Amino acid sequence: MFVVLIRTVALYLFIVVGIRLLGKHQIGQLEPSELVLTLIIADLASVPMQDNGIPLLSGLIPIMVLLALSTIISVLCTKSIRFRALLCGRPSVVVENGQVVEAELRRSRLTLDELMEELRIQGYAEFQSIKFALLETNGQLSVLPFAAEKPVTAAQMGVPTQEPGLPVVLISDGRLLEHNLKGSGYEHNWLEKQLAVHGLRSPRQALLFTVDEGGNTYCVPKKEAGA
Repeated sequence: MFVVLIRTVALYLFIVVGIRLLGKHQIGQLEPSELVLTLIIADLASVPMQDNGIPLLSGLIPIMVLLALSTIISVLCTKSIRFRALLCGRPSVVVENGQVVEAELRRSRLTLDELMEELRIQGYAEFQSIKFALLETNGQLSVLPFAAEKPVTAAQMGVPTQEPGLPVVLISDGRLLEHNLKGSGYEHNWLEKQLAVHGLRSPRQALLFTVDEGGNTYCVPKKEAGA
């Protein structure tokens, strides 16, 4: 049992280090420790399922160890900045004042083509528009444009605005969500009137129907079959 514990911990730490050496852009949405935890748990869980000769406890113990280890690491990350930087790394500034920082690109194993692709996805075709671009620890690219390149907001123009609030789904794919309707403070009579405004006779004819805190509704009617 002690050997299983040691092997599990050693394998976990080894893969974390290996993923960190691959570079941030290889990780995607997960932190290195989270990705390793997901991969190992998936593999450990599949073995007892496929081989009945292996006791179920042999598959459960390593998974429990990994979960406990992940919890301990999460606590250490919140308590220690140095430990968090060692395990998860630090954001890398890959573009600064419109100029590409080549040293950070090489350290992060990020090619210029990959950087330009990420920038185009976020709507930036030129480096000159970017004050800072940071490669985050989870592999995502954060872009901070120059102040002159930012869109003008309603507050800057002095235009009064009203917060619509979070839209609540009342009808989803023709099904009325009773708890959402009652939770929003509306009755069936109100809903029938709102559907009539959109030319619908029943909730079954609506693909989506929402209402926000200001009482504003949004409706997407279902398309007729064959239309």
